[in-house]
Amino acid sequence: MQPLFSVQQSRGLDDYAINKLNYPSLLLMENAANSIFTKIVKYNPELGPSDRIGIICGKGNNAGDGFALARICVAKGVAVQLLCLYDESELSPDSFTNFNILKALESKILNIKRFTSVKDLSIFKDCTIIVDAILGTGAQGPLVEPLKSIVEKLNSMEAFKVAADVPTGLNADTGFGDTVFEADLTVSLGTLKRGLFIGRGYEYAGIVELGFIGVDYDWVSYRFTDFLIEKHDIPYIFPVKKKTVNKYSAGKVLTIGGSGRYVGAAEFTAFSAMKVGAGASVLAVPASVKNNFNRFPELVLQPYPDNDYPWLSADAVDSLEKSIEWADVIAVGPGLGREEDTIEAVVYLLSKFTSKVFVIDADALFALSKAGVKKLMLKNSILTPHLGEFELLSGVPLSELEQDLLRAGRQFTKSFGPCLVLKNPKTIMFTPSGEAFVNNVGNQGLAKFGSGDVLTGIIAGVAAQKTNPRFANMDLGVAVLASIYLHGFAGDLLREKSTEYGFTATDIIKILPKAIKKLVKE
Repeated sequence: MQPLFSVQQSRGLDDYAINKLNYPSLLLMENAANSIFTKIVKYNPELGPSDRIGIICGKGNNAGDGFALARICVAKGVAVQLLCLYDESELSPDSFTNFNILKALESKILNIKRFTSVKDLSIFKDCTIIVDAILGTGAQGPLVEPLKSIVEKLNSMEAFKVAADVPTGLNADTGFGDTVFEADLTVSLGTLKRGLFIGRGYEYAGIVELGFIGVDYDWVSYRFTDFLIEKHDIPYIFPVKKKTVNKYSAGKVLTIGGSGRYVGAAEFTAFSAMKVGAGASVLAVPASVKNNFNRFPELVLQPYPDNDYPWLSADAVDSLEKSIEWADVIAVGPGLGREEDTIEAVVYLLSKFTSKVFVIDADALFALSKAGVKKLMLKNSILTPHLGEFELLSGVPLSELEQDLLRAGRQFTKSFGPCLVLKNPKTIMFTPSGEAFVNNVGNQGLAKFGSGDVLTGIIAGVAAQKTNPRFANMDLGVAVLASIYLHGFAGDLLREKSTEYGFTATDIIKILPKAIKKLVKE
């Protein structure tokens, strides 16, 4: 896991290096600039004398990184167009030092201009690369003029855009911002800032690279609450198949889903559980429509009495009691419907079987929001809402959720005790203890009908394999981490195979074994 830093923690690392290790602050800045240049070259390997780099600088230490970068570019023979937004008398001490060094170069391939109006941005018109060194982590609240207009103009320009540390306009803690510099590459200096991976950060940071500044976070003692899931974590947490395994010891999943109106969602969930290794997957469906559920012959159907009203009722829950007790994990919700009887049945189910592990999705989440999560014991549950469903569950307006998603998810899990999987462009898992794990794989192609139902089945199937050695004495969060990464990774394999436009839930299910092999076996 890679820890994600708050702004305060990131600044604390700098302070530790300067005040405890006597590390010169100018050396930190020099290392930062060198790291930015190295990352620019990584994504622009043909960079040379025929290119021009535009660098726009504010007045803080982020600007100092920009001034040092300009000097490095000139030394490498790359022409620089530098725009200073503030007078040199306003610069921070280290920025002022680097600015004076830069001015002393008097190079023919360096043009320094002082900002007077947005029209001055025209100096970047022939630049192939534009570097934002305006604010860094200093953004708090909406940009004011002229910064707002400057960022909007920069966003309209055709160039490879690079953010030094954090895109201007983005809150590095929350990932929120009204007007944000749209970077193709962000070099997060010294630490990975959590705001780069959530909300607008994920949208506007582009590729995020960690830039080395000469000190490492291992040198300080922090209690981290936010983490980035990485590929090399998965082999250590994915279930292991023992040689003596049988179809029941491999994990038993019961899916309660589907109705007269909705068939496919529940089938996707139940079959996905088998495709990730569960030995037995049973799909409970209304008896009057059982013949409609025939997509996957490997599934065992358990029809429950519905009196020709093809949806779940409290009586149906009672009829499923033996199967519920048999299962290691129960997935409930996909395609279930939102009839009043069904809402009551979901609440009854969760209230009666409090010791069972539930993966709660889709219409079952709607039932929870109607009943109120305070009324139910959810400590053994995994909830998988998207933002709209989470708005209903939490009672927090969507506009507020978007401003600080991590805080909202943390408060919810601490208050009610479930493991929360918040389906977002980058899915986030929250534990009851308040930790957040951001999934950094997956793509736009997963935003499609059925994809979430597959994820529910993956989670149920992996969690059901808890008897395997690597899951001994581990909580449900481990299974969820492996599951959400696998789901996103499968989507990325499909994008490589074709594009993010054309794949479907069925395609995700089909590629799961290959994804597991690449993650765990290779």
